[in-house]
Amino acid sequence: MRRLHLIEKEECEAPLNGALRIAFCTQDLRRVDSHFGSAPSIVIYDVTPDEFRFLEAVQFDEVSAQDGVHVEDALDRIGAKIDALEGCAMLFSLAIGGVAAARVVNAKVYPLKLPAPEAISDVIGRVQAMMKGTPPPWMRKLLTKDQSLAFAED
Repeated sequence: MRRLHLIEKEECEAPLNGALRIAFCTQDLRRVDSHFGSAPSIVIYDVTPDEFRFLEAVQFDEVSAQDGVHVEDALDRIGAKIDALEGCAMLFSLAIGGVAAARVVNAKVYPLKLPAPEAISDVIGRVQAMMKGTPPPWMRKLLTKDQSLAFAED
């Protein structure tokens, strides 16, 4: 596993207040275009209603094929990905198996599946629109973990 961080001194000293940390399964670092188990990379952003910031890209050496067929061996290919999600509130992917989804939920991360590949920036835009409006109940629960982030009431 390799990690890439782009950090400027000012960003370290002034983190985004009330941000949700969101992970995206990707092959090209620009789109949600991968299944969780076979994602060669996961990129992580902090997202608020008005801004977002790239935090890191995590690359994995041991991945399964995109067709969902997994090599049967003793390696825990999902464990490193679960570890990479530490601190994240949500995970976007094209697909995620039942066992992997259970492990993601146990890590207190909300998994979401997209029906087709989509630009990460477009997904972030939709999340921000939900944060500015009336968030769905599952998102409201994530947002209330940080009371400094205000959102519209029903």
